[in-house]
Amino acid sequence: MTDAYRSGKANMIRGLIFDFDGLILDTELPEFDAWQSVYAGHGGALSLDAWAICIGTAPDAFDPIADLEKQIGRSLDRAALRRQHKARSLSMIHAQPILPGVIDVLTDAKARGLKLGVASTSKRAWVAGHLDRLGLIGYFDCIRCGDDVENVKPAPDLYLAALDCLNLAPDEAIAFEDSPNGVLAATRAGLYCVAVPNPVTRRLSLDHAHRQIASLADLSLGRLLAELDNHRD
Repeated sequence: MTDAYRSGKANMIRGLIFDFDGLILDTELPEFDAWQSVYAGHGGALSLDAWAICIGTAPDAFDPIADLEKQIGRSLDRAALRRQHKARSLSMIHAQPILPGVIDVLTDAKARGLKLGVASTSKRAWVAGHLDRLGLIGYFDCIRCGDDVENVKPAPDLYLAALDCLNLAPDEAIAFEDSPNGVLAATRAGLYCVAVPNPVTRRLSLDHAHRQIASLADLSLGRLLAELDNHRD
């Protein structure tokens, strides 16, 4: 973690940067549940410990089909399984509402004149497509995605790219993340990070965040900004 928030030498907060998957829209539980269904259909089992490797980072960090094949001792029709998983997960994702508190925080931040950004490992078409579908894309001044950087989370590149886009220093922004990989990316980039776990990631350790809350609906943005400003005095 950056020491700016301990020493009182940080600048005033001028922006907020949000992860997307699992923070604005819960895509992670549907993805996990859909793979669990695929595994169960072939006599296997997908553990959270195995799946957690790829939460918040590049999807090739873990190959679920290779893992399933290893469990059952035979090869599978990979293309067919990926189609099955995609159909099931997309159906569930499109039924998901915007996560609690998201709109209130975005509206409050805009009213305070804060800059807003997204830093997501997912592809731009995925992130922007869902934000547009949900009526949220107009809130954001900048979107940086996995296809915009060489190294995705837990590397700091996405947050550094978002900061550059927003013309902010690391200690002028707060990051909101739901996964261990995301928290690492934010803190490595020098941002104050608030962890907001979802039903999948609340079972993982987010202790390296500066703060953890159960939901964005529990966040008082005004109080958080005041606490950080008072800490600098």
